[in-house]
Amino acid sequence: MTLLTVFTAPKPFVNPHIAMIQRNAIRSWKALGAEVDVILMGEETGLGEAAQEMGVRHIDRVERNAAGTPLVSSLFELARHNSDSPLLLYVNADVLLLPDVLEAARLVMAQTEKFLIVGQRWDLDVREPLGFELGWQTRLIERVQKNGQRHPRGGSDYFIFPRDCFTTIPPLAVGRAGWDNWMIYEGRRNGWAVVDASEMVMVVHQDHDYSHLPGGKPHYRLPETFENVRVGGGKRTIFTLLDTSHVLVNGRLQKPKFTWEKFWREVEIFPLVSLHSMLLGQLTYALFHPQKAYREFRAWLRERNSASGS
Repeated sequence: MTLLTVFTAPKPFVNPHIAMIQRNAIRSWKALGAEVDVILMGEETGLGEAAQEMGVRHIDRVERNAAGTPLVSSLFELARHNSDSPLLLYVNADVLLLPDVLEAARLVMAQTEKFLIVGQRWDLDVREPLGFELGWQTRLIERVQKNGQRHPRGGSDYFIFPRDCFTTIPPLAVGRAGWDNWMIYEGRRNGWAVVDASEMVMVVHQDHDYSHLPGGKPHYRLPETFENVRVGGGKRTIFTLLDTSHVLVNGRLQKPKFTWEKFWREVEIFPLVSLHSMLLGQLTYALFHPQKAYREFRAWLRERNSASGS
């Protein structure tokens, strides 16, 4: 039995650069060794051939939304039903993983039963196929430290969790903004340890353009993103790495260091994660962000009046 099943829904293997960085990513997962199983999901062009070429499993029947984008709920269910690993790891298909991800997973699993591991990524411009022969981890780390940039602390590109977590998920579209933030919110709402492993785990995102998306627009500007926010419970469920409950430092789970920013954020989200009250969550948001709340209210009124007029 493997420790970890890595699963993802790649983009079509059509754009040469996208195809290359996805192959790089998948090969890095395979290079983690026998403790890791890899499953690629979807019917995208070239996906089946790529899976066969790299010797990983492929599942083609994935539920999709009206726009044809795979649903997170379907991906997670398929991963659970087609693996026996105690831990599952969803990762975006352009992200390189290093062995530290396995070490972090083992350490957290030894300290708590229910958890979600997330973290910051590093961005790196990669224009060539990478090699994964002996010493590849050291070479990649040196390259990232020299040429990479740490991404802002927004959502996460990877999620490690026990197989019995996240069994119920709204119809969120993968690869669109909002669903990664919902994962952090859901973990906190359930009282699990939501662990920021940024200090211990290096994940490397290979830079790319947005030509694979409708109109070439970034994913956060697409209608599917707005729908993700809606079905995920609204803007109050947009949690970031600031909202994690623990950090992984020197192999131990710890509470985040005290900062006033973190303190007041915990006060703000307390009704959401502890009282499970969206109404109180809206009220505390309005207390902390009156101008933003007022603008949201005005926008809601305009939409309501527009809908009434039609």
